[in-house]
Amino acid sequence: MKKLLSLLLALAMMLSLVACGGSEEPAEEPAEEPAAEEPAEETPAEDEEPSALDMKVAMITDSGDITDQSFNQTTYEAAKAWCDANGVDFNYYKPDSDSDEARIAKVDAAIADGHNVIVMPGFLFKATLVEVTGLYPDVKFIGLDIAAGDILEAALGAEYDYNPDNWDVSEYYNTENTYIAIYQEELSGYMAGQAAVKLGYKHLGFLGGMAVPAVMRFGYGFVQGANDAAKELGIADEVAIEYVYGGLFYGDPDFTAYMDNWYQTMGVEAVFACGGGIYTSAAEAAAKVGGKVIGVDSDQSHIINAYGEGMTITSAMKALGPTVTNILNQIATGNWDSYVGKIDNLGLASGEDPTVNYVQLPMENTQWSDSFTQEDYKELVAKLYSGEITVSNSTTELPALDITFNEYGSIK
Repeated sequence: MKKLLSLLLALAMMLSLVACGGSEEPAEEPAEEPAAEEPAEETPAEDEEPSALDMKVAMITDSGDITDQSFNQTTYEAAKAWCDANGVDFNYYKPDSDSDEARIAKVDAAIADGHNVIVMPGFLFKATLVEVTGLYPDVKFIGLDIAAGDILEAALGAEYDYNPDNWDVSEYYNTENTYIAIYQEELSGYMAGQAAVKLGYKHLGFLGGMAVPAVMRFGYGFVQGANDAAKELGIADEVAIEYVYGGLFYGDPDFTAYMDNWYQTMGVEAVFACGGGIYTSAAEAAAKVGGKVIGVDSDQSHIINAYGEGMTITSAMKALGPTVTNILNQIATGNWDSYVGKIDNLGLASGEDPTVNYVQLPMENTQWSDSFTQEDYKELVAKLYSGEITVSNSTTELPALDITFNEYGSIK
């Protein structure tokens, strides 16, 4: 490293001499008269953050893969696009099984292959984060959707009382090389619930993947949004929500059969399918009767509409891609110290421009109508941003409801 720094300094001085002398000669033949000595700050300090050229980025998938049209795929595409644009080596690793051991093994493998920035999307990496961040102090870790409670649960096991305020989470993972982003899913869930009811749907369903905090915040936000919209329209006694978790983050024949009953027998008009690839079961059932589906995490209209034209009402999005892009930029430009050690709770960044927020509905692919326009949506976002409308982020209980709410636990 010292030799490299010496060479860079020498080259910088040679170029300075040419520039100051106005010479057209190649850099190998500097002017005889030396220019004034330049300050040392032009040479990178030994403790300066690496540039993009020093980065090797790896993403580890959780229990899915990079074609799940949701969490993993969005993260993969953002990381790969950034690395391609910046000339940075990139690879992804898929664990051999859905287990902490398999995920840790792939982190080990990525680091053994020379990667020094590791991206881990999803709460399933909670035990991995606890294990590896201390083992590899020189590696930078980016965790997405891994809340303090997830880390404490992984670290403490049965000792954890499920109140993160009672614990110092920084004692259970290495905060000196880790940045974590979590999202206010309850807000985009709320927006989707508002949209569904104001677009005229009165019998709704929620099909969650697993009953984990992120999914629950989406679901409970959705219920609150539908409830408030129904009250505003004076139709609370006409709106009902059926609510269930599948127990998996992908489609399953049992889930499809359950959705068949909702759509065909119970008269459910639209289902918020919230949990990776679980949308396939809702979409398969909806296609049989012309039902509707609400997507999650990213704008899923292009994949849901493949089951039936115009099937997607909207998608409750969270900006995974922009998060990844931003933090990789911060590392590359030497601003890692402003982020490392944080667990950022990302939500609304603007009350005027919904497209810059970390939780939002897709402007292009929501089924706007006269009863819920883009302007209505912008007004809703402004009220959420200002605090005029508040949404509970509790995952233990819902606020009092005026609509009918039927909760069924978990299918598996």
